[in-house]
Amino acid sequence: MKLLIASDVHGSAFWCEKLMDALESEAPDKLILLGDLLYHGPRNPLPEGYEPPAVARMLNGVKERIVAVRGNCDSEVDQMVLEFPCLADYAIVLDERARTLFCTHGHVHTPDAPPALPAGSAFLSGHTHVKTNEVRDGITFLNPGSVSLPKDGTHSYAVYENGRFELKELA
Repeated sequence: MKLLIASDVHGSAFWCEKLMDALESEAPDKLILLGDLLYHGPRNPLPEGYEPPAVARMLNGVKERIVAVRGNCDSEVDQMVLEFPCLADYAIVLDERARTLFCTHGHVHTPDAPPALPAGSAFLSGHTHVKTNEVRDGITFLNPGSVSLPKDGTHSYAVYENGRFELKELA
């Protein structure tokens, strides 16, 4: 099982297209989207190539491969243009070894106060726009950073394969 994990597209068609290129080259089984897909939010600047309708078209084009959760900038109106569910606060994905991958945006369920998870699980979140890949108390905490508005200047995503997470930069 191979997963591509991304967060915080924030309506950038420019960076979403780069994500679609990564999706094609990585060829994962699923694309996990950790929220903040279409809207930039009131605290963020407009990202490069801000065009939410184009982002919706790109994501809808791969809808059968997407598992998505709601970010703090996502709303019911976004669900009206997206053809895959995106309003749940979390999703649970099991890998081929039945490892629990708890997927959330990070504003309701946070890395500082995660839900009870079995040892060996992973807590996947975005929200902070800061890449993280660390193990604490037997749980892996992964944040793929931000596709369009990274705090460290590197637009990024993560790949999960063979039980390992790898952070990668968008070209």
